[in-house]
Amino acid sequence: TGAPPAQIPQKPLSAGTFALDPGAIAHCRFKFTYIWQRNGAEYWMFITFVGRTSISGWRWMGGRWMRFSVDLHSIEASAC
Repeated sequence: TGAPPAQIPQKPLSAGTFALDPGAIAHCRFKFTYIWQRNGAEYWMFITFVGRTSISGWRWMGGRWMRFSVDLHSIEASAC
């Protein structure tokens, strides 16, 4: 696919203190999704798999998509 949207979405106010529920992000599969991690990292991701404890797909890095996976416990919020 092409580049993600140029505009970064607003961070949801409902960012939680617990792990992101797989059901809460499952509807973001095969969509551009913006991720905010607890460590301060934030980035666009194109999610292709949602598991019980992690998600995987493609992360936009340096002007190209790279294969990537992340633990749901490390995600503070997401928007797709």
